[in-house]
Amino acid sequence: MSITDVEHNRRNSDIYIVSTRGGEVRRMTTHEASDVHPRWTPDGRRIAFLSTRSGSAQIWTIRLDGGEAEQLSDLPVSISDFEWTPDGQHLVFVVDVYPDCPTLECTRRRDEQKAKKQVKAMIHHDLLYRHWDHYEDGKVQHLFTLTADGKVWKDVTPGLKLDALQWWLAAAGRDWDISPDSRLLAFATNLNGHLELNYDVDIYLVPLVGGEIENLTDDNPAADSLPRFSPDGRQIAYRASKRVGYESDEYELIVMDLRTRQRRSLTDAFPHSVGEIFWAPDGRGLYFSAGEAGRMKLFYVSLDGGPVREVLGGPYWHHAIEVSPRGLVFSRRDIAHADEIFLADLDGRHERQLTSVNADFYDEVITVDAEEFYYTGARGRRIHGFLVKPVDFDPNRKYPLLVRIHGGPQQMFGFSFRYEYQLFAAAGYVVLFVNPAGSPGYGQAFTDAVNHNWGGDPYVDIMRGVDEVIKRGFVDERRMAAWGGSYGGYMVNWIEGHTDRFACLVSHAGVANMWSMYGSTEELFFPEWEMGGPPWERPEEYDRWSPIRYARNFKTPMLLSHGERDYRVPITESEQMFTALRRQGIEARFLRFPDEGHWILKPKNRDLWYGTILEWVNAHCQSAPPTETRKSPRLRSPKASGR
Repeated sequence: MSITDVEHNRRNSDIYIVSTRGGEVRRMTTHEASDVHPRWTPDGRRIAFLSTRSGSAQIWTIRLDGGEAEQLSDLPVSISDFEWTPDGQHLVFVVDVYPDCPTLECTRRRDEQKAKKQVKAMIHHDLLYRHWDHYEDGKVQHLFTLTADGKVWKDVTPGLKLDALQWWLAAAGRDWDISPDSRLLAFATNLNGHLELNYDVDIYLVPLVGGEIENLTDDNPAADSLPRFSPDGRQIAYRASKRVGYESDEYELIVMDLRTRQRRSLTDAFPHSVGEIFWAPDGRGLYFSAGEAGRMKLFYVSLDGGPVREVLGGPYWHHAIEVSPRGLVFSRRDIAHADEIFLADLDGRHERQLTSVNADFYDEVITVDAEEFYYTGARGRRIHGFLVKPVDFDPNRKYPLLVRIHGGPQQMFGFSFRYEYQLFAAAGYVVLFVNPAGSPGYGQAFTDAVNHNWGGDPYVDIMRGVDEVIKRGFVDERRMAAWGGSYGGYMVNWIEGHTDRFACLVSHAGVANMWSMYGSTEELFFPEWEMGGPPWERPEEYDRWSPIRYARNFKTPMLLSHGERDYRVPITESEQMFTALRRQGIEARFLRFPDEGHWILKPKNRDLWYGTILEWVNAHCQSAPPTETRKSPRLRSPKASGR
């Protein structure tokens, strides 16, 4: 569990335990360094975890009866992930190494030499020289084994060299697994080169004692990930997409027989993309998570085929799921409540809440639930919307409206706690958020509808959602604001040039110019899929969907925010918007964070960010302007591409 320490501008995590029968939550660690990634030892007598308390991230263990934690690993480099082998004889762990270094000590020495250099210049030879919020340093990830006494380690993935490019393990759950007999390791990664263009992630198999690495999915040029061994070790389940270069393609649940290498899909008729994967304890079926209509659910499918069955549903967001013979353990949140841990039977019945760690917060703060509704969007599609109304809502009053727009664009808003909903509801706003074309959870065709169509159908869907809420009579259409981040920031930038119906706008980390975005972002497969190719091959698409091209229409006051370490959507995108606004005399503010990336994460920065946004929106929306000072609302929709 993590506690935010605003005074010292940091978050600290410690290890806690709770009985599956419920009861008191017991704190196991109290160190000022964060303790994370707890894992039971195979005999169940101790808890292993990662901690930086010795200066680098190492594996520590602590007894269940408490006492002092003991350091298990003492490696020259930091560990980023680990798991026990089922037989308890070894641990498998992940570290970043220089591919030409024969030892971990060599990697440590090279890091120290780099740190001492007075010249920090870099020479790039290939693309993907930076990623998210950091520059690549020539390291790659390797998987190692460590004996249970912490004394002997071994690299089980030697020779995986991609020059100066880094390959990484996917973030959608742990992307590697150990066989039940502790003899094999399966992992997913991209070893095909040109990672900025190539999204061909494959699943590999390697003996833990060392040996040849085998590519199990070489025949699929699209992405395969999340390998999971069956309880008897004879099969492996994973998820697979079909379209090359499309990271938001639908993932199917595949099962491969490891003796024959034959495979089959268990979800070819299921309309949503498979998320995390879990074998049933008896090996007769699999559980998997999937987003559906604003909910994150858990499903079950038999190994023999047949219909997919919902196990955990309702107006909730389920994640951090574990499947064991004793039942399902999972974390759940909804609009009005942050995460707590629950337990249920394997069929999803008899749910019990095990923790109430946020109870003190609810004793002090009133939170508001959401109301969901549907309406007709672009091309007659059925669009899913949500409303969070102010505390002590009175339907006979007129309220200001905040429209919150999600990123992605292939992301899904839903029944998941977000601080801004409650912040603005407490400040007297109706909060509207919708899932326009491009959002997953409504079928793959709906997700694909944003491709080559960024400012088209999704824009119409959002504006019609605003119209739908205005019809209800409790929103003052002269006091409306829109706020979005990432693709949501792009949409706010697009709104700036296509309607003046909002009193003010807030754009965080939004794309302004598709040409400059292509030339400065890192994963080029993303814009090339979304726009249909590079800009020199599709100049009309890059022009058409660039908000900055419509700068002559800008009129609405805008607050922009951005992190200088954002390499996914570089800060020059917001700088272009700010220049276009101020050059034309339009009221604008630019909040920039030198120490943040794509997201604003540091506690004091988040306080400033939320506070600045609320202050900006209040300044423009809390009192209605005279009617004659604003033009009648208009909605200009560009001709969409038909996808």
